[in-house]
Amino acid sequence: MKLAEAETKMQSTVEATQRAFNTIRTGRANASLLDKVQVEYYGTPTPLKSLANISTPDASTILIQPYDKSSLNIVEKAISLSDVGLTPSNDGSVIRLNIPPLTSDRRKEFVKLAAKYAEEGRVGIRNIRRDALDSIRKQEKAAEVSEDESRDQQDQLQKLTNKYTEKIDHLLTEKEKDISTV
Repeated sequence: MKLAEAETKMQSTVEATQRAFNTIRTGRANASLLDKVQVEYYGTPTPLKSLANISTPDASTILIQPYDKSSLNIVEKAISLSDVGLTPSNDGSVIRLNIPPLTSDRRKEFVKLAAKYAEEGRVGIRNIRRDALDSIRKQEKAAEVSEDESRDQQDQLQKLTNKYTEKIDHLLTEKEKDISTV
């Protein structure tokens, strides 16, 4: 595995961690809360964002307007059954989700969840580093690169690992701030 390939994989891991953070509720309405919601549409699990326009008209409301009005009830049911933890309100043409303020216990749960996602991201980066180190050592053993080149590549790899781990830590700090802000 080349260093550029390792860096690309690490960047992807950071982006995946960011997407995971986006699914955690804060005190404000955010359309990305519904990213994981799947709707059983004509027998096929379909992402909600493919079936409806999702907007946030104010800080405490998410508005869902299905493109196909006949799918309103199945969209409402999918949201109710999902792990979003919000109760949909259907007025016949749109679905509203009111975002209640978070309790302090709920905030603590979400901070723990964010920490779990961050740790998964850091583990992913360390796994990429391990695979890249194995590759570098194999090249050295096969005499494809010199011992000095191998050491340089290992040092660069560690710097990349530190850089992307710090990015995840920064994202976690930002998310914790978002969750804790009233």
